[in-house]
Amino acid sequence: MTFDKILEDKRLWAVKYDGDNSNCFDMLFSSWYDMRWLLSFFQENLADLTSFFHITDVYEAVMDTIDEAKRLECVMMDITPDANLDILFKHLENSRFSEMTLGREKAYGDGSYRHQSWLRIYAIKIEPGVYLVTGGAIKLTATMAERRHTLEELAKLERVRNYLLDSGVYDLDGFNDYIDNEQGN
Repeated sequence: MTFDKILEDKRLWAVKYDGDNSNCFDMLFSSWYDMRWLLSFFQENLADLTSFFHITDVYEAVMDTIDEAKRLECVMMDITPDANLDILFKHLENSRFSEMTLGREKAYGDGSYRHQSWLRIYAIKIEPGVYLVTGGAIKLTATMAERRHTLEELAKLERVRNYLLDSGVYDLDGFNDYIDNEQGN
């Protein structure tokens, strides 16, 4: 795996997994803008969409996802000097109240007037304000453990976190050293 810089000021990075043509950030938004992919996803997960969000129209879900993905991407890509990713990312575990080394984090959209957000971006917090995106999902259930696609995202988060720790990355200095020495960026 390698790490691609998403923002020039090095506040946002994304994992490019071995065998993938692009990083997970670009792939995620590409999926969220793809009407065919979304239609298939919501048809396959209609029971969750209906039971948790009380939405029965998959086309409504598709359009809501595209609209929200656009807003979320704009917020994530904010290049103003005072932009603060810490406002967007929250602890993955709702019960965690303190920081941890390479914390597992989640970001989600602001939702629409019809429902709360189901878009999730998962990341490792390198340090305050600096995040490494590991993937994302459309989360239609109360917990990640309820569906295979969200469990896979949880596993990716843990795999990347362990990879960083095994590589001696515990903070931003270690991450920068890794980028310079291992990737030659």
